[in-house]
Amino acid sequence: MRIFADSACDLPKSFLDEHQVDLIPLHVLLDEEEYKDLIDITALDVYDAIRAGNQPKTSQASPDFLIEQWTELAKTGEEGIYIAFSSELSGTYNTAVMLRDQVKEEYPDLNLVIVDSKCASLGYGLVVKEAIRSRDAGDDLLTLEENVRFTAAHMEHLFTVEDLDYLARGGRVSRAGAFIGGLLNIKPLLHVEEGKLIPIEKHRGRKRVMKRMLDLMEERGAHLAEQHIGINHSDDEAIALEFKKAVKERFNPKSVDVQMIGSVVGAHVGPGTFSVYFLNKLPE
Repeated sequence: MRIFADSACDLPKSFLDEHQVDLIPLHVLLDEEEYKDLIDITALDVYDAIRAGNQPKTSQASPDFLIEQWTELAKTGEEGIYIAFSSELSGTYNTAVMLRDQVKEEYPDLNLVIVDSKCASLGYGLVVKEAIRSRDAGDDLLTLEENVRFTAAHMEHLFTVEDLDYLARGGRVSRAGAFIGGLLNIKPLLHVEEGKLIPIEKHRGRKRVMKRMLDLMEERGAHLAEQHIGINHSDDEAIALEFKKAVKERFNPKSVDVQMIGSVVGAHVGPGTFSVYFLNKLPE
């Protein structure tokens, strides 16, 4: 069974290779050049470009590449599952479904499940990790799909950004929804609802927004001591490690995975972002 994931899951390519996950790279456009995420460009390249005054753009996976992957899967006769970045944030999911149906016209036995995770960044990455766990446990495709859909449906995303204008310019939040911070040191707090990025609160200063994130974890999380928590950051490892320490002290989870926010998501949230991901319900 093959697992496909796109680069917006913000798991390192070395991890995906080690666990035999097929990477579908999304694209980053910078200085009129197009780069394959995780292959031709790094997150640090993106953050450095933003700090220098550039505005990277992103685009979905190559349709030709998707056709190639689905055709190869059909020819081998293997089963497959593609867990996709939220369809509210990228067109890749819809394109992947359309092209799967196109390939099935020639290869009707193609057995490929495509799941719209409605998740982003390491929240999406934790869904991919659940797929790996389920596959390695010997689950069949139907059971694996059920596990993936459950995890995706119950994945909470909480994050704060330095400047909501990055998201507003890219259309990821409405300009009307963007909070004005700047010199007032106002930090917006956002979550993901039905795959969309939604500003929910604003707080003055990182310490206060961090405390609020911990409180919301307690309110929304299900048995956090039994969970594998995800934290990531856009080139500010110190704040991520500080938050990791606070999470461990308060909830003592099984593990806390800290990663950098990747090129595609980073191009929209900008430097100064950190986030946490956890489940609001556990499997029975």
